[in-house]
Amino acid sequence: MTIPNSNQHTSRGPLLSVALLGTGPMGAPIARNILAHQIPLTLWNRTPQKARAIAGATVAATPANAAREIVVTVLPDLPQVEALLHGEHGLLKGWKDARIHHPILIIHGTVSPVAVANFAKDCLQNWGVTVLDAPLSGGTIGAEEGRLSIMAGGPAEAFERVAPLFETYSTTAVWFGETGAGSTVKACNQIVVAATVTALAEAMALAAATGLDLEKVQRVLAGGLANSEVLTQKGKRWIDQDFHGGGSAKNQLKDLNFIAETAGHTGLKLPLATCLRSAFANMLAAGDGDLDHTGIYRTIRT
Repeated sequence: MTIPNSNQHTSRGPLLSVALLGTGPMGAPIARNILAHQIPLTLWNRTPQKARAIAGATVAATPANAAREIVVTVLPDLPQVEALLHGEHGLLKGWKDARIHHPILIIHGTVSPVAVANFAKDCLQNWGVTVLDAPLSGGTIGAEEGRLSIMAGGPAEAFERVAPLFETYSTTAVWFGETGAGSTVKACNQIVVAATVTALAEAMALAAATGLDLEKVQRVLAGGLANSEVLTQKGKRWIDQDFHGGGSAKNQLKDLNFIAETAGHTGLKLPLATCLRSAFANMLAAGDGDLDHTGIYRTIRT
């Protein structure tokens, strides 16, 4: 099921009340795109100033205050989402106080398919919370431009309910099955991303080691079969040798660990993903885990 981008959100009925938790590099532009479509939005962020910097939203002091019928989380991993649920200031208390009995919790982070499926089962059985795992592809540029791809898992009716919201910051949203399916698709995506980043880093390392002009090399690559969105968005990093910010190597390794976990459950061996996992583990061991994953170039050149 693919949902094309559209501004006609009333065709599926009015949206429920919406909150977004996590206004980091991905969450902030997503929030701005939602607001640009005149959808009222409540924000919460661990550092409140980041949420207050987004004009037009209501800023909640706690996750409980941000409990709405639809809660979107844009956080690195599942433990950060789980930490928002419990306690006096948690979402569960907020939903109870607001008499919201069947909220939808959207997880946009890249998480373990196995863990999120178990988490969703617990949330529905224990608290009546429907969980959609809906990881993103497109990076911060895609988030800024409202052209993310969303791969979703969870009850089909919940996906249909939030599809108008997804349309405000994505060009494609595809439902794949029960909760965990979206994260499995993201695992497939991350094999390709990690492989492409590493292949380009090796190509740039070889070019640099032989004295070639990296900008000219990239121009040739971009004109042929070697072109990719990674080269378009991140090629300048190798030219400038600037690997700060962006998608971190430690998150890339986290994703590769999830890939290994998922493959292990199926009995499948993934030789390339195994090599990539080892390469990024070496990058972290060298102290470069906070750099953009294109910084694997430094590990290759060492």
